[in-house]
Amino acid sequence: MVLGFSILLIFFSLLLMMLVLMHKGKGGGLSDMFGGGMQSSVGGSSVAERNLDRITVVVGLLWFACIAVLGVLMKLDS
Repeated sequence: MVLGFSILLIFFSLLLMMLVLMHKGKGGGLSDMFGGGMQSSVGGSSVAERNLDRITVVVGLLWFACIAVLGVLMKLDS
């Protein structure tokens, strides 16, 4: 069971990293330093951005739940 949650944690970690990198920079941060602050006509609509925000939050909560379950399982094993 620990192995299964460890694999899920790795999967959710990679997915969360990908989703965070897909977000559009809001300006004033590190994204401006590396050219992320440039406006482009290919930018997504506000609906797509809101859906990306929701998906990111859900995956973040699942990631946190995996960490909590793994912590409980590790504590029970020792």
